Amino acid sequence: MAVLDQLTSQQAIELENKYGAHNYHPLPVVLSRGEGVHVWDVEGKKYYDFLSAYSAVNQGHCHPKIVGAMVQQAQTLSLTSRAFYNDMLGKYEKFATELFGFDKLLPMNTGAEAVETALKISRKWAYEVKGIAENEAQIIVCENNFHGRTTTIISFSNDAVARTNFGPFTDGFIKIEYDNLKALEDVLNSSKNIAAFLVEPIQGEAGVYVPSEGYLAAAKALCKKHNVLFIADEVQTGIARTGRLLATCGNCSCAYKNCSGEPEVKADILILGKALSGGAYPVSAVLANDHIMNVIKPGNHGSTFGGNPIAAAVAIAALEVVQEENLAENAFKLGEIFRAELTEFAKHNDLVKSVRGKGLLNAILINDTEESSTAWDICIKLRDNGLLAKPTHGNIIRFAPPLVMNEEQLLDCISIIKKTISTFEK
Repeated sequence: MAVLDQLTSQQAIELENKYGAHNYHPLPVVLSRGEGVHVWDVEGKKYYDFLSAYSAVNQGHCHPKIVGAMVQQAQTLSLTSRAFYNDMLGKYEKFATELFGFDKLLPMNTGAEAVETALKISRKWAYEVKGIAENEAQIIVCENNFHGRTTTIISFSNDAVARTNFGPFTDGFIKIEYDNLKALEDVLNSSKNIAAFLVEPIQGEAGVYVPSEGYLAAAKALCKKHNVLFIADEVQTGIARTGRLLATCGNCSCAYKNCSGEPEVKADILILGKALSGGAYPVSAVLANDHIMNVIKPGNHGSTFGGNPIAAAVAIAALEVVQEENLAENAFKLGEIFRAELTEFAKHNDLVKSVRGKGLLNAILINDTEESSTAWDICIKLRDNGLLAKPTHGNIIRFAPPLVMNEEQLLDCISIIKKTISTFEK
């Protein structure tokens, strides 16, 4: 079969099932093209994308500025490794650190790699700066977290599917309940060996759980009191997804009135990925100030592809798009409309138990068990009606369209969602 042979959807699915590892359970749709908020399958049917590659495509599919930067750099210089300097990495590091308000950036490729990097930095800081005895450092994490699927990360996951038969696991982590300040304070009071607290500002994979107002700010204050690093995993929530440049809004550069009233939380270590490249290329980053980042010395950590010229060029372009097109503001405005419309709909539809989220990271809880197929069946019907979304945890459907969506498109999507769910009403 030639590479450019046109496949039917069924042929493409059969190829993946036969020759690919079965580590995902995709919705049965085979996509071949994307532009802005839309994607097309191999038969030419057009869909609204309401997942955005798990918030990687915030800037929309195939954004011309991002694609242009990638193509131009790929034709100039693609990879040197970090054995040599390149003329793009420093520009990217300067741009990103000034934008997010940190001294240093450590470039990586994927979100999981960036999380692993942050864990290593915090442990080294704990031994060399805080003075914890070697190999005694502990990191606090939250139940129902999702930070990736590496061996170390699943060591502190409570997702049985991700963990079963992958042990032995890595020690050094303490799990507490999410959005529970007393649980955090109790652990901080009980041990002098705590290096860091790793937290998602919103637990996305767990079902878009938004913590109580003031939780993040109070957690950061507790960490500061106990000389513990506050690590914000904004791989999914960052880059304007929640209606602000960052969900934690530390040194938020979007600076518009809708940010007022929300507590500012400046992470000690910030983890970014996904939309850092607009979904065009694997780019992730860890940012921190000098007193933390300077514990990393040559040979301590690295990546052949981390900080490559294409990644640097793409990330600069992707971040410029967020600023130039006011995507944080758009996400805030459209998110308010989405939740208001779906919340009102839920009052008259027994199948929608609740609606939650921030900006354009939202979810609906289906009034059925996690073991039921209802949410999956709804997503299949949404597909048939021209909108792509996917369940998480059985009975939750996450809705996260590209942030370049306009109000007319959003209202059209809301109409599709309402109409589709109404056909399942008990």
